[in-house]
Amino acid sequence: MDLQGRGAFVTGGSGDLGTAICLALARAGCDVAVGYVGNRDGALKTGQLISGLGRRACAVQLDQADATAIDAAVTRAHGELGRLDVLVNNAAWNIGIPFHDLDALTVEIWDRVFDTNVRGPFQLARAAAVHMRAAGAGRIVNIASVAGLGPTGSSIAYASSKAALIHLTRCLAVALAPAITVNCVAPGLIEGTRMAARLPQAVVDRARAGVVLGRTSSAGDIAEQVVTFCRADSVTGQVLVVDGGMLFH
Repeated sequence: MDLQGRGAFVTGGSGDLGTAICLALARAGCDVAVGYVGNRDGALKTGQLISGLGRRACAVQLDQADATAIDAAVTRAHGELGRLDVLVNNAAWNIGIPFHDLDALTVEIWDRVFDTNVRGPFQLARAAAVHMRAAGAGRIVNIASVAGLGPTGSSIAYASSKAALIHLTRCLAVALAPAITVNCVAPGLIEGTRMAARLPQAVVDRARAGVVLGRTSSAGDIAEQVVTFCRADSVTGQVLVVDGGMLFH
């Protein structure tokens, strides 16, 4: 799909990875709706960077753990941009809880993780698909994690939610074909981001020690893979790992 003049909605666009994705899509020719939860200043700053690339931008507030807020956010993104061709489900929530500490992983934490990381992307995809089908084509890219491919990551809830998101990608690829493709990028540790800063140090050290390149995921590489999935016409239901060459998943 030619991305010139397309409209893209990137959830979590005010964060470090989200900003990288927004800018990569803008460089490819997209106007971008920058999703944010509470960091409006960050979303506006990302919007200014997009405008500096000659593309239109708007900020869309959305807490996707709130099931009632999603349709309105998608409608606003579509209305502000005049179209919606690309959805990047980048927003997520995590918390560092060691796997062995099952008592600390409360039902409330589990539900918040799954509401944000699984139900939210499903609802967003369903809402965005209405506009994409009307336009005749669309691209959805989910941002998962290597924690969804093996028992690792910040908590059992987070790893399980990302595994669910990966399988949701495959199921939506079937449900939304042939007009809409649905693919997934699964990063490893992305150092230098706020999410990485919340991880237990043991998780960070283990990630660094387990990759063959000696460096973990790059936000720029992840963003470029998102663009590649959006441009591709015959790729759907795929999961691409960007992790620095992790030895075991």
